[in-house]
Amino acid sequence: MSAWLNQSAVANDGETSAAIDIAGETLIADRCGALYWPGTSTLIVADLHLEKGSSFARFRNHLPPYDTAATLRQLGSVIAAYRPIRLIALGDSVHDRSAWDRLGDADRATLAMLCGEVDDWVWIAGNHDPEPPVGVPGRSAEELVIGSLVFRHEPGGYLSGDQAEVAGHLHPAARVIGKGGSARRPAFAHDAQRLILPAFGAYAGGLCLSAAPFRSLFGKTSLRACVCGRTRVFTVPGSRILGWR
Repeated sequence: MSAWLNQSAVANDGETSAAIDIAGETLIADRCGALYWPGTSTLIVADLHLEKGSSFARFRNHLPPYDTAATLRQLGSVIAAYRPIRLIALGDSVHDRSAWDRLGDADRATLAMLCGEVDDWVWIAGNHDPEPPVGVPGRSAEELVIGSLVFRHEPGGYLSGDQAEVAGHLHPAARVIGKGGSARRPAFAHDAQRLILPAFGAYAGGLCLSAAPFRSLFGKTSLRACVCGRTRVFTVPGSRILGWR
């Protein structure tokens, strides 16, 4: 079942980003799918899935082999826009365990350049990439705790006290109804204790918000979504997501 968003439910007026308050912190959801934490100059992205195209090609499912370059180009744009001190990649940064070895010279050079523009680049382990990356800069971690926020790949982990988690893995997406019809778009899914980023990778895809994993993570009335339109971000409450519950 698709998650349909009624455009009359839009809470903000369609800016290119939207503020999300969680665990006493204000984070900025950018329409490109990245999250920015102004208080610590930290940029967060999830599920880059670099080299997904080449992974599919190994099984004779040939896609245009430009996904890594496109993802890195978009990542470079958002780094240039926010100029963060720290960048956290929330796991599944590559599509499979041998993907680091398949990176072409040009893409590897681009990634190294981007890493050089950030003081602290953190690779969080994901289910597609449980081992540390090979041949690229940055440090690795199973998860990262900064203040009241826990950064991890899969949502639903342990939290203590006033902590909240920021995660990826599920690739949240929603179908938006507009005047010209409908479009399926990536979305940030969140409540007061949990924030799940959309997948940043060009070939990463998405899972509709009405799917069972989201229902098990969010309360019936607590879910909110920041939907990434082509030029704007729209914020809607869970009560306006058709198919939710």
